[in-house]
Amino acid sequence: MALDLTHVHRIHCVGIGGIGVSAAAKFLRLQGKDVSGSDTARSVVTADAERAGVRVLEPAAENVAPDLDLLIYTSAAPETQAERQAAAAFGIPQLSYFEFLGLLSKQYKTVAISGTNGKSTTTAMLALILEKAGLDPTVIVGSRVPSFEYGNLRVGKSDLFVVEACEYREQFMSLSPAMVVVTKIVEDHLDYYRDLAHIQETFKAFAAKRPVDGPLIWNADDAGSREALGALAEPNSTFGFSNDADLRVERHETSEGLQRFDAVFKDGVAWRDLELRVPGTFNVLNALAAIGAARALGASEEAVRSALASFAGIWRRFEKVGETHGAPVISDYGHTPDAIEATLKAAKEFYPGKKLVVAFQPHHHERTRKLFDAFVNAFDEADTLVLSEIYGVEGRKEGEHEVSSRDLVDAIKKRGRVAAVSYAADPPEALRQLEAIDSKDAIMLVMGAGDIYSIAYPLCRTSR
Repeated sequence: MALDLTHVHRIHCVGIGGIGVSAAAKFLRLQGKDVSGSDTARSVVTADAERAGVRVLEPAAENVAPDLDLLIYTSAAPETQAERQAAAAFGIPQLSYFEFLGLLSKQYKTVAISGTNGKSTTTAMLALILEKAGLDPTVIVGSRVPSFEYGNLRVGKSDLFVVEACEYREQFMSLSPAMVVVTKIVEDHLDYYRDLAHIQETFKAFAAKRPVDGPLIWNADDAGSREALGALAEPNSTFGFSNDADLRVERHETSEGLQRFDAVFKDGVAWRDLELRVPGTFNVLNALAAIGAARALGASEEAVRSALASFAGIWRRFEKVGETHGAPVISDYGHTPDAIEATLKAAKEFYPGKKLVVAFQPHHHERTRKLFDAFVNAFDEADTLVLSEIYGVEGRKEGEHEVSSRDLVDAIKKRGRVAAVSYAADPPEALRQLEAIDSKDAIMLVMGAGDIYSIAYPLCRTSR
């Protein structure tokens, strides 16, 4: 859609509780626009929007007046949604969140951070490095960043725009990237994509959108990325633990609460003894991706070193929210089998000798059904596992009668690798089960992309 945002003054956002739509609303409000938004529930995300000056309302057709210039909507809101119908009746232009991002990206030098795992953390790391380097980027992350005043949004004054680029339904194809970073390509969103090859084709097409001098940076350790991106035109560079990576890890050490590693570039430059206070080799890879992009954008070694050493993680990405009876309570967004495996392994490394108690809520019935066997194998590191019923996703193809978390419980028990496995009908029931578990010498890990995170803080409140 051809729309000049400089002539847009009054905007209403449908689905303001979504992390993306919220960012769009906050960005426009901070540009001096008159912005309202609606959602069925209040949350920390809507609170961030209100703090930026956005009016948060209950969904109603009356929220859409004839003098509105633009309606931005979440992909979960169909054309039949009341506010979208009202906008259509008045002839008001409508943009999905990703169409809005596409328009915004044309106004900036856009650095698109993509991948089926790790993109939120990598986006946040790169943002903080560029901030330390004085490059003053505008940033939109798919999670809340503790140092950002408005949660997942930072508004800078330079021409740099660092944005998390989501592959779901090819939504990132709306962007006009000057640089593309790919963290990993694995099977996901199989309610839309046919298979891994279809996902790889889409990432390849997205990477090809960059200009001829636009850098492409991808994970050399990931077979899915290598197959999709390895043959694309220069500038095309890699990062990883692999010896043939253009930016590689030469030494990596882990102790409780700290990782140290050397980052060595193909031109011989080495940044040694970098520190990272978030766990897992996957976070070292996220850091490498951010380092590669940051150096290409002109950031100094000191900016990288300082930003990574102070990086404390982001909302629901191995986020320590408190303790219960002395046991750390960690909230994590991991919802694909490979992310679960990596996170559980990282938890064991960061808290050696501790029992690992996991509460997990599968996200989306179609994902659970199509990746069922991989989910069954993903929890081997857990000592105790509570599986909440699958979170159904509004606006997506579901299949709630085809698979249940009960099926996962039965299959994991049959596999015999996890000592204790139980089913919970919903997150409150999962919380009750967690509260009854002896947490001495344990880590309590609450995982999933649905509403399971809501039990993490109440679990901390059970501490004596």
